[in-house]
Amino acid sequence: MNGPEILIEFAPGLGVFVPRTRRSGPTRAATDGVSTLGHVVESLGVPLTEVGGLLVDGRPVPVSHVPAAGESVEVRAVERPQSVPGAPLRFLLDVHLGTLARRLRLLGVDAAYESTDIGDPALAARSAAEKRVMLSRDRGLLRRRELWAGAFVYSTRPDEQLDDVLARFEPGLRPWSRCTACNGLLEEATKEEVADQLEGGTQRSYDVFARCRECGRAYWRGAHHEQLEAIVERALGGRTREG
Repeated sequence: MNGPEILIEFAPGLGVFVPRTRRSGPTRAATDGVSTLGHVVESLGVPLTEVGGLLVDGRPVPVSHVPAAGESVEVRAVERPQSVPGAPLRFLLDVHLGTLARRLRLLGVDAAYESTDIGDPALAARSAAEKRVMLSRDRGLLRRRELWAGAFVYSTRPDEQLDDVLARFEPGLRPWSRCTACNGLLEEATKEEVADQLEGGTQRSYDVFARCRECGRAYWRGAHHEQLEAIVERALGGRTREG
């Protein structure tokens, strides 16, 4: 871009997306005189899913604003907790976030997940069709216009990823209510109803079971329950369960 120059400043929380030279105070940026401010911000590295507001010379403007020479732009981060109006809060995760998807499901959060790479266009189309917030670390995917809504996952560590999503969106939590394998809802089941999935030791040791309404998978408090319970308790903290 070799057109009008503007001054642009990014909120500290957006520093991960921009070069170090743009992380401390206003810096100059050239525009082409016709592109929107939203396009300019994305061209500098920040997905619009992470932008909470744009100010030009101190006044709010939409992403469609075309910047003029000499304007001073402030790019704010998304406020937390973030409201996502228009549909029940539910998520779609890409192929790289399987552990996060399973942990969200463990907490009873509606989290669809693609275990194979179906491609950015298909993911964006599903986000729009099902009105799901797309969670991804792929900035290119989050720039797709057909997305219904999206959010960048800032960490590569599952514990931190979960903390980040819960803090950003504050979804209602209903632990132990969803299938971690397929996202279906669980219902109580008798031992006889799930007997074909149980080995002898499990048959003798456990009496309380649940079964997924969608895929039929059986659940019980097995060897890994304490580890899962720790994840649930950490997530709940001082929060109230939903429902």
